[in-house]
Amino acid sequence: MNIDLKRACQTLAASDCTCVLCAGTRCHTSTQRGVAPLLQWLDGGTDLKGFSAADKVVGKAAAFLYCLLGVAAVHAPVMSKAALQVLTSHGIAASYDALVDGIINRRKTGPCPMVTCSKLLKH
Repeated sequence: MNIDLKRACQTLAASDCTCVLCAGTRCHTSTQRGVAPLLQWLDGGTDLKGFSAADKVVGKAAAFLYCLLGVAAVHAPVMSKAALQVLTSHGIAASYDALVDGIINRRKTGPCPMVTCSKLLKH
């Protein structure tokens, strides 16, 4: 694990953050849930190329956003198999504590809303 990823993981574990990105002395954090912080950084033009990310949960949608942001590495306590495939196929180092078939919604009643949206767009 590189030093930036280690720092991001330590910050994630020791705080109420949901997402932490580190590169050298620079660090971006968020307490927003889901893909909201990633969309905000992407929309705001925040340069995160080469950063290492620690995120509470990474599903396929978040993985694609990390690709667009140009990060170098992503670690998550929970990562979906689809997210792992997306990240590794784009040359992003990916690690996890638990690899799951899919991400479920907060109410635990079905799949992640981003998965549901992507299925609707296919039709």
